[in-house]
Amino acid sequence: MKATAIAGSNIAFIKYWGNQDDDLRIPMNGSISMTLDAAHTTTSVEFSPTLSADRFTLNGNLDNGEATSRVTRHLDHIRRLANTEMKAEVRSENSFPTGAGIASSASGFAALTVAASEALGLDMTKSELGRIARLGSGSACRSIDGGFVEWRPGESHEDSFAEPIAPADHWDLVDIVAIISSEHKAYGSSAGHTLAHSSPFYQARLRRVGDSLARVRQAILDKNFAALGRLIEEEAIQLHVTAMTSTPSVLYWQAGTLNVIHALREWRDNDPAVAGFFTIDAGANVHIIAERKAVPALLERLEAIDGVEETLVSSIGG
Repeated sequence: MKATAIAGSNIAFIKYWGNQDDDLRIPMNGSISMTLDAAHTTTSVEFSPTLSADRFTLNGNLDNGEATSRVTRHLDHIRRLANTEMKAEVRSENSFPTGAGIASSASGFAALTVAASEALGLDMTKSELGRIARLGSGSACRSIDGGFVEWRPGESHEDSFAEPIAPADHWDLVDIVAIISSEHKAYGSSAGHTLAHSSPFYQARLRRVGDSLARVRQAILDKNFAALGRLIEEEAIQLHVTAMTSTPSVLYWQAGTLNVIHALREWRDNDPAVAGFFTIDAGANVHIIAERKAVPALLERLEAIDGVEETLVSSIGG
């Protein structure tokens, strides 16, 4: 009883930050993301009656800690649906740094959900898979689909799910990740979601999100690059201000993060042909959204930025 699944990570244009319900990972606000092809997780799940406990190997390393516990808790949701108690051998590989703010948990739990469900013979719709994936990592529900995806927050398990806005071939955008740090971040997203409510700016952000969602959704449908770029930069700053002003403060940015932000603004002002707009998830690394024609010039210039370790280029994933 074995299956393998590949799921792309996603970069959120409007971000998920803070929960109505931490256990069910029902978010305080809706979010919109773009699925990535080069940043992906490949996961194999094999259930066996001979195993006494789940085993989890990540990037070739057998884990005996919290990561395995988290995998087990997630598999328990799927085991209940299949009415089985069989344990599983889980092997997972990321094509990009893990736990560094490139949404490895999103692709990881999406791939785990699909592979485990297939291995147990469960016939589930994408919406059903997304709801289960959300229980492992909220943003994982957006990685079940390709292209541009919107997560409807809802108020219960059944009505909190993601659905596609536009397919992968709708718009030829590229995400360049300027990797500032490949180290595992000190504060994971789960901790950030809990602390978000302590920020004095959190409610102000929530009041703006509805309008931002509508504007980003329309910019995607219209393929309006300038409008999308302005909106995602505003949203990224608002989210990180919320994180920085929580108690305790969560500060993800590093010197290289700011170097890339300042460089992008300078390049756009002086040479529109090198236009790229930044967004930053819960980490130091900078995602640069660009039209494909600008990618070669952006990559060349990013090589000269102090603090950029390497770059990862992704098209829109299926």
